[in-house]
Amino acid sequence: MNDIDATSQDLYINRELSLLEFNRRVLEQAKDGNIPLLERVRFLCISSTNLDEFFEIRVAGLNSLADAGSVRCGPDGMSPTETLRTIRQNVSQLIAEQYRILNELLIPQLSEHGIRALRRSHWSEAQDAWLRKFFNNELLPILSPLGLDPAHPFPRILNKSLNFIVSLSGKDAFGRNSRFAIVQVPRALKRIIWLPPEQTGSGPNDFVFLSSVIHAYVDQLFHGMKVTGCYQFRVTRNSDLFVDEEETQDLLRAVKGELLTRHYGDTVRLEVADNCPDDIITFLLNRFELTSDDLYKVDGPVNLNRLQGILDNIDRPALYYAPFTPALPARFSGSYDIFAAISDQDILLHHPFESFAIIVDFVRQAAADPQVLAIKQTLYRTDSSSAIVDALVAAARAGKEVSVVVELRARFDEEANVALATRLQEAGAHVVYGIVDYKTHAKMVLVVRRENDRLRNYVHLGTGNYHSHTTRLYTDYSLLTCDKAIGEDVHRIFLQLTSLGKVSRLNRLLQSPFTLHSGLMQRIQREMKHAREGRRARIIIKVNSLVEPKLIQEMYRASNSGVQIDLIVRGMCCLRPGIPGISENIRVRSIIGRFLEHSRVFYFENNGQAEVFCSSADWMDRNMFKRVEVCYPLEDRRLRERVTKDLEDYLKDNQNAWALQADGNYRRIMPAADQAPINVQRNLLMKLSEKQQAISETPALFQAQPDNPPPAQDRPVSEDEPQATASEKPKTRTSFLPLT
Repeated sequence: MNDIDATSQDLYINRELSLLEFNRRVLEQAKDGNIPLLERVRFLCISSTNLDEFFEIRVAGLNSLADAGSVRCGPDGMSPTETLRTIRQNVSQLIAEQYRILNELLIPQLSEHGIRALRRSHWSEAQDAWLRKFFNNELLPILSPLGLDPAHPFPRILNKSLNFIVSLSGKDAFGRNSRFAIVQVPRALKRIIWLPPEQTGSGPNDFVFLSSVIHAYVDQLFHGMKVTGCYQFRVTRNSDLFVDEEETQDLLRAVKGELLTRHYGDTVRLEVADNCPDDIITFLLNRFELTSDDLYKVDGPVNLNRLQGILDNIDRPALYYAPFTPALPARFSGSYDIFAAISDQDILLHHPFESFAIIVDFVRQAAADPQVLAIKQTLYRTDSSSAIVDALVAAARAGKEVSVVVELRARFDEEANVALATRLQEAGAHVVYGIVDYKTHAKMVLVVRRENDRLRNYVHLGTGNYHSHTTRLYTDYSLLTCDKAIGEDVHRIFLQLTSLGKVSRLNRLLQSPFTLHSGLMQRIQREMKHAREGRRARIIIKVNSLVEPKLIQEMYRASNSGVQIDLIVRGMCCLRPGIPGISENIRVRSIIGRFLEHSRVFYFENNGQAEVFCSSADWMDRNMFKRVEVCYPLEDRRLRERVTKDLEDYLKDNQNAWALQADGNYRRIMPAADQAPINVQRNLLMKLSEKQQAISETPALFQAQPDNPPPAQDRPVSEDEPQATASEKPKTRTSFLPLT
């Protein structure tokens, strides 16, 4: 083995550009003819919300660094200014492809299925009459055009809202001849207007965009003046909250205060209709203090995510993924005692194929069980009508000791978590907000139960959030155990989070920011030693993001030592595989399919004594050093072998898999002529879920259908996990961003 310089800038992919590549793979799903048509529309919407958040968080942060004159570089060596320049080029291509897919593929194919988007130039007299009446009755009383003159300054524009700039000629009743007016469209208005067939002679699924209706009748807002132009635009703003935790005495109050200003942060992007004149574009850029580098022209609605309105109204099962029912293992059918089941053996569940209801029952039964004395839980994200929170409230009101660590700074869920914390406190639960400067991202529940005059700890550890909607759309693992050593470890971590004290030595768990990074480094080095001495050595890592440079460097050295490394990285990956003499033993693939791949699993072969860990942590700097995370071993051989088999199946997928190339591009993996198609998500559905017969007769990809779908949302769901849900009729899934 030759020594290598694992820190060379040439060995690293820029993380922002890697994130854009992930979004490109999501967008490719919108072109895939094997995916049901309306699900392809959904993927287009997801690519739009992903890109919104990319600007709100990533571009906004880079702008701040560039404005401050920072030359700080990541491992790849690109400065903020260089990164922004390359982002501009890549995003322009991505946006052009989004609208090409919409206009040339999806809209024509929707029309073939009787779902027609009617342009203004194609409205019949009956349609025009109905829409004019709709405008006068439903829109005119609500819209408030703002003429621009010294007494009417340019209005504050809400982040990602739909707006129109209208050019005018003539004088109004007061003799004013303002050149421009702004029309702001309230978010409460639906962006898709469905035409009633009986009144308009339209087809049953004919619709028009709200923007088209406003364009058609905007002159009604400016009586006696001539409208010479009307152009839609949208601005994207910095949406990251800043809370100085060193200065604030009350984190809850500080977060509440920041939420009030989130929608009016610094502007980072202007989107305009592609027919907008240059002089109007220049006027808007100046108003928002942006340059032409921040401008993106679009050939269609400025917010593609509003196409979700189509999905909310079309009941055409053949155009969606087939529904499925998450399975309940046999031991959990009918009435069951969750504590007896855990006492019998460790339980591993693979969501969404196996039901998350078992975890809900774990907390519910704990809340109702008189032998349970205490429940402790972390909550990073959960749904507003969470059954788990209901159970915690019931337990607190029943007099049990209930302690909940609520992460107020879970990006884009801050407001919901403030309300959640307030509700739990009012019920009598002890609520803390984690550790200053460290987000609590660990997923764990500890139930303390009295059994035979002694206390016993029952534990849930997961890779995903306690969110009933996302558990139907994200792949995650849940472990239920009463292992004494693990229970003691979880108890010690809760003491760290709720009290004060030194770092506790843990028996089985690895924990960031203390032992997780070093523990992973040690295991990579152990595999290197095995390989050098001719023993069995292999590493398989499945994460959402791989960014942390020291772990990447160590894997380069392991590859150079002969360790075979397979990385399943859904989103950002800064490692370059396949470089001769550096990473020729490393392979990287990304799985993009019906479900958001979200589980984090770490496999180390260890010369036949394999270790398998599940974790809440991705391999990023923040997860290793700026968050509280847990990484837990699968001690039961059955469970280790099961998860190892799952990993091997992911490595065989040739339907949803993309292979990362050394140059940072991804190549879609296709089955060879003599290979059968393998879709790991489909196979897991057929193997684990109920309704297997229905699944086996549908196309290769699937989508769980919502039970109680959340309302369509205007915000993206951060890098820390989207919301979505599943049932008989598909509704809204907001984002596929690598939300941790």
